[in-house]
Amino acid sequence: MSNLLSLPTRVSQQVHTLAQQQNQPLCAYLYDLNALEEHIKQLRHVLPKNVELFYAAKANPSGPILNTLAPYVDGFEAASGGELAHLHQQQLDKPLIFGGPGKMPSELQQAIELDVDAIHVESLTELQRIGALTGRLNRPASIFLRMNIDIGDITLSKLAMGGKPTPFGFDESELSNALMLLRDFPQVSLKGFHFHLMSHQLDVERHLALMQRYFQVVKAWQQEFELGELMINLGGGMGINYQNPEQHFPWMEFCDKLEFLIAKEQVQDWTLRFECGRFITAACGYYVMEVLDIKQNLGENFVIARGGTHHFRTPAAQSHDHPFVILKSEQHHEVSHPIQHAQATFVGQLCTPKDVLARNQHVAHVNIGDYVVFTLAGAYAWNISHQNFLMHEPPVFHYF
Repeated sequence: MSNLLSLPTRVSQQVHTLAQQQNQPLCAYLYDLNALEEHIKQLRHVLPKNVELFYAAKANPSGPILNTLAPYVDGFEAASGGELAHLHQQQLDKPLIFGGPGKMPSELQQAIELDVDAIHVESLTELQRIGALTGRLNRPASIFLRMNIDIGDITLSKLAMGGKPTPFGFDESELSNALMLLRDFPQVSLKGFHFHLMSHQLDVERHLALMQRYFQVVKAWQQEFELGELMINLGGGMGINYQNPEQHFPWMEFCDKLEFLIAKEQVQDWTLRFECGRFITAACGYYVMEVLDIKQNLGENFVIARGGTHHFRTPAAQSHDHPFVILKSEQHHEVSHPIQHAQATFVGQLCTPKDVLARNQHVAHVNIGDYVVFTLAGAYAWNISHQNFLMHEPPVFHYF
């Protein structure tokens, strides 16, 4: 895998410069904010005119990331009271939406008091709580109803949040009850419907079929329940291909075909919204581990580097061998134990055999003191990791 990738020169330079500044072997996250800005501008440029783009902060909520994205996105999505408070504190001057299952009453009150753009309602219980809060606080709330619907013969992606029994959203059979309940809460306004049924989607035609299903279902609901003008939050789910980094979800092709589909389904007057996370920030991040030891054990080579899955849980969470590049050290090291043109497994410092980031990968050359640079580390990485295990020091964080 490492032979297929190369690092941008500016990233390599940043690694070497950062390493020289440390008095310990390097372990760091690097984030290329210029690359992130160019990426979000390109994503934005090809969107159909009636489509908004929100950033799902759960993917990477760091301040520099959020501030880089703020000029180019229509808003930010929070999935907890903590994320909501964090986004509010960042003063991004963009609308916030609040989603996720199992919202506590205190979090719902927080969202109402912050006057969020919309709360994504997951159940009748949640709707009742919001209604009661608007009455008690004498403040309005706008909502989307999150729906889990039958998607017929559309094949599910690797990670599905709907289209089958899940904890997420309303069953379609509950929609009439939800709409009736809304009549009891005059300060709660239905803004639209929220769908997020699939993640890790790499197939354009399959995702377009899902979009078409959403459009047709909402049109049927509009007619059945005599609903007025509504918005649709189409979720996210555009996939990053960790196994073949040259074949991520083809966003430009998707947007071109989506514009045609919007015209075909005659929904040009609807406001549509995506909330993407991984697809926006994954490529801007790098996780760097300096090689501490190279050893052979029962016929297998192991490269042991500073850090591990307690910093970078993505490979374990996705059950894959993560793409990486070996960057040769420019510094002198007293101990040398190189391997060349061999298979090796890359592991961290944890005392568990599960601390594996890439298994049985071919390497042209690696030595003690070199840097293993894992690409596509800008989303669902540090923030999903078991950071306190064994009380290792955190990595360095470097934004450039």
